[in-house]
This record gives sequence, structure tokens and C-alpha cells, in this order.
Amino acid sequence: MKAEIFPSVAHGTLTAPPSKSDAHRALICACLADGISTIENIDYSQDILATLDCLEALGAEIERGSGFVKVLSPVRKTDSAVLNCRESGSTLRFIIPLALFYCGECTFTGSEKLMSRPLSVYSDLFNQNGIICNPEKDRLKLKGTISPGRFIIPGNISSQFISGLLFALPLANGNSEIEIIRPFESRPYVDMTVSALRRFGIKIDCHNDNRFTVCGSQSYRHTDCSVEGDWSNSAFFDALNYLGGNINMEGLDPESAQGDKVYKTVFEKLSQKNQVIDLSNCPDLGPICMALAYKNGALFTGTDRLKAKESDRCSSMSEELAKFGIKSKEGSNSFKVYPSEIHRPCEALNGHNDHRIVMALSVLCTITGGIIDGAQAVSKSLPDYFKMLKRLGIKVNLYETA
Repeated sequence: MKAEIFPSVAHGTLTAPPSKSDAHRALICACLADGISTIENIDYSQDILATLDCLEALGAEIERGSGFVKVLSPVRKTDSAVLNCRESGSTLRFIIPLALFYCGECTFTGSEKLMSRPLSVYSDLFNQNGIICNPEKDRLKLKGTISPGRFIIPGNISSQFISGLLFALPLANGNSEIEIIRPFESRPYVDMTVSALRRFGIKIDCHNDNRFTVCGSQSYRHTDCSVEGDWSNSAFFDALNYLGGNINMEGLDPESAQGDKVYKTVFEKLSQKNQVIDLSNCPDLGPICMALAYKNGALFTGTDRLKAKESDRCSSMSEELAKFGIKSKEGSNSFKVYPSEIHRPCEALNGHNDHRIVMALSVLCTITGGIIDGAQAVSKSLPDYFKMLKRLGIKVNLYETA
């Protein structure tokens, strides 16, 4: 799909979309609990559909309603299962330890891009636990189980590995400890996981900001809850205020554990010249921050993990920013944007099959106009993204492509 965006000024009020991060966690916890749980405020993005599919493949009985999910019965032990993660890295990394706990043999499938993303932390654990691991081009076959014990994990990798263990270890027959080697990046995402676990009756003890104690043989408690508003996706709409718009985002909890709630502070920094901004705790804000930095320039640090997202986000943004006349420079763990005069791109922009790249480029196009190829990538996290832009007065034409 192509999206043609015309120069427009945003105005109006939006309710924040549901948090994909919170929804993943609530759905997983609900499907580990006996009894019926209802999760309200669900947006059926591709990533959330992937998590639902995997939980159902593990035997959970789920009713999918309009804006809600009702979990009627939990996952259960099975000899084997095939779990399709589509393109969702969160789904893959969250579910792997659970699948090993519930299945004798399991096969994870997904896009080649997803299966090429790093799984080294789990690979090390597989070796320690005697788990048979057979990675292929578009699938990962596993046989074995993760035993309780002490786990030492580097803190500069995706927090999703830590969260995956935190979901599974309370079910193990024995106590466990997870120690994170500092620096502990993306800590807010682990805090979200701990918060969700506690909401569903699981006890996790946190020590010294980098160590977690997990008692085994615990039981998840069925719970009704509502998914909170999403700070990550709201940042792309609020960015329009930075470019002269006048919009109000409702439904965001300032007390949320979501790490991306720092976007307002980051946007304020971008209104000053040549700021240094660390993205190590909020990598999903990288594309929109890089897009906005054309005004005053900025040096972004802690960008290494942006290279292993849905696309290499540093390379993707560098390539697309250049089409607007924005000069940038990639470093090994940094990304510099120089103050630039922007113009309408002379060629179509490439969404790089990355929802956050598409959304970041669309924000710049409200100033210059432009066409984005591969705009359908927004369905990964926010299928109604362009409809929401239109509600703010942004003129958008969508075209289906062969």
C-alpha cells in the first residue's frame, strides 16, 4: 500500500491507542491463569494477533470480541505445537520459555526477518539446559525444558528475553534468580512485566535494581483488566505539535511504567540546538526523534539495538531522511542528525517494512508532502494509524499496490 500525504496542520483531540506492550503481557498472564479473565481495550494489531495465535496453539480457549478478549481456559501441556509469530519479536521472545514449559516439542514460525533477529541469550540457556535447538530459515524447532536456577543475562540486550523468563519461571518446580549484568537497558519494559505479573497474582522480588528472585510453583490468578493507553504510538501524534499542530492526547497515564513516556522530555530537548539524547532505554522512539531532529540537530547515543528491529532503523532513517534533504551520520552506537532545510522528496519514500519508520516519515510528510511505499507496515502495531491522522485534519490518500 502507498500513502500519499499532503502538507497539512494537525488539530483536534485523540484518545491514545491501546498499549501493545501492555496488551502482550496481560494476554499472556491471563492465559496462564485458571478461571475466566477479560482484557478490555484490545487493538487487534498484527503483533497482538500473533500472540493470540500462539496462546491458542498452546491450548488456550479465547473469545475475541470487539475491543476485548475473554480468556475462557488457560494453556495446557501438549506433546507438540506450531506457533506462528508472524513478525512479532515480542511474541517470539515472550513465548519461547513458556512453550518449552508446556510442550515436549515446539516449532516457532515467522518471517525470515523475524527469525534472523538475535536469540543469543536463549541459545546460551538452551546449551545450559540440554535443549535441542534447530534453527532454520523461517522456523525454530525446540525440544526440552528450562529448569529453575540462576540466570545471568547481559543488560544491553533486548529486555524481552528477561520478560520471557519472568513469565515462565514462576511455574517451574523450584526457585530461580535472574541477575542482569549492568548497564541494564530498557529496564522500564521489565518493570511493565513485573507489574503485569503482580496484577495476576505472581510474586517477584526485585533487589539492587538488577536482580530478581522468582519463587517456583506459583499460580496465576484470573483477573479482569483494561489495557492502558500507549505512550509509544502516541509519540508520533504528539510530534505533530512539535511541527506546529495543535492536538491533545487523552488516555495516557503519567504514572505508567512504559519507558516511552519520556518522549515529552525528549521532544523538549529537540527544541534546543545540538542536544545529546540517550535512546538506550527508549529505542522505539528512535525513528520519530531522528525525524524531528532536522530542526536543530541532535546526537543520539545508545542506538546499537535499533539495528536489529523490524529494519535496521539507523540505516533506514539515514536513507529516507536524505530524500528530504536531511543530512545524518551513523556511528557504531550513535546517530547524528544535522540541522537541515527540508523539501518534498523527489522520489517515493520506502517504509522498509517497519511500522515506526512509516509513521516517522509520515510526520515529516505533513510538512513537505510525499508518498510512502509499504505504508501497510503500520498494521503491525496500529492498523488505524492513517485513519487517526485523517481525524486530525491531515490529508492522506491510500492506494493499494499489486
